[in-house]
This record gives sequence, structure tokens and C-alpha cells, in this order.
Amino acid sequence: MLVVKVKDGEKIERALKRLKRKFRDTKVLQTLRDKKQFTKKSVEKRQSLKKAQYIQSLREKDNM
Repeated sequence: MLVVKVKDGEKIERALKRLKRKFRDTKVLQTLRDKKQFTKKSVEKRQSLKKAQYIQSLREKDNM
């Protein structure tokens, strides 16, 4: 459970922003979306390799 303590004189918007940042950093929503549908290990591996190749190609373009 995420807890954000609001300090004296702190605006609610600021505390909400911190809560949203904590929520995003814990990746709770991403894990929920991943668990919604089962994917085989081979498919996950294929996707991760494809993503790595894409990132590598971007880095090679930057180095040129």
C-alpha cells in the first residue's frame, strides 16, 4: 500500500503528484496489465529480443 504524508502547508496537488509518481515507479499497473492475459515464455523472449534489437539500432544511429 502506498502512503504519502502531506506536510504542513503543502498543497494537495503536490502530494497527489508524489503519489502518482510512486504508483508509476512501482509498476503496479503494468503488472496488472501483463497478468490480464497469459503469454508463453517463447513469445516473451521473442518480444524482448525484438525490443533489444530496436534499441540497439537506435543507439547505432545516434553514434553515426
